[in-house]
Amino acid sequence: MLGRSFPSLVAIRAFEAAARLGSFTKAGEELGTSSASVSYHVRRLEAQLGVTLFRRHPHRVELSEAGATVAAETVKAFEGLRASFARAVDLDEGRLSLTTLPTFGTSWLAPRLGLFRARHPDIAVALDVSDVAEDLTGGRFDVAVRNGDGQWPGLRTVELFPSIFMPLCVPELKDEASRLGRPGAPLTVPLLGRQDWWAIWFGKLAPSGIPASARFGTTLSAEHLDVAAALAGHGIVIASPILFGAELAAGRLVPAHDLVAAAGRSFWLAWPVSRLHSRKIARFRDWIMEEAAAARCATSAFIDRAAIVP
Repeated sequence: MLGRSFPSLVAIRAFEAAARLGSFTKAGEELGTSSASVSYHVRRLEAQLGVTLFRRHPHRVELSEAGATVAAETVKAFEGLRASFARAVDLDEGRLSLTTLPTFGTSWLAPRLGLFRARHPDIAVALDVSDVAEDLTGGRFDVAVRNGDGQWPGLRTVELFPSIFMPLCVPELKDEASRLGRPGAPLTVPLLGRQDWWAIWFGKLAPSGIPASARFGTTLSAEHLDVAAALAGHGIVIASPILFGAELAAGRLVPAHDLVAAAGRSFWLAWPVSRLHSRKIARFRDWIMEEAAAARCATSAFIDRAAIVP
């Protein structure tokens, strides 16, 4: 073989399967092809080597002495390759990398991840929080939680729950917050959170929109930071009653007004179409869908009355 081109890997694979199984037909079935195709590739290999590897009989084949010598090393090499690929799969299946939006990851998902680990202790989880829509085909992340309509090329998605928002505050500010529902009443408490959400919310509440007396508090970079400021009593925050359902259930936050608004978007779990058969992704998908269903049930009173704004 010195000085010659290396035989085709397709031909070597056909030879290995035929030698191990003792049949061109069985090799074809394993490789998803025909016995004629296996025979063709083996003959090409024999022609390239100048050696007969199989003796052909009317209804069977058997390895020649030279073929048996080659088969012993070839089968061993392919067994090593199969074991290596299996180890690679096991290693990959033991670690799940996910990327989420900051507030979803920090306020809703992170407190629940221990439940996933308790159910699947063999899967380590690495959580990244970012506003960037990471490319899931690049191999850095297995799954993502995104906000939108769930229609992203190359990705499979399942809806978790809708993106809704409403004014929330600490119980001590409830009386002051009641001014939100009184036309013309001056607001004495700062407003926290996204001004575009406030504009949508006030637009559903009254034709005049945001009242002239509204004062906006400190501008922060993420919804969970706005809620942290609200929990400290620094104002009324516009935020998701689903993502902060635990704070509502514990009474640390209360609705400052009954109106719930929505922009027609939802939170979605997304993963690449190429990873449809990944066990770890399937397990995480099933678990997070259960958690999302429980969250929807617990906050159904808010979801059911959400007013969708185009």
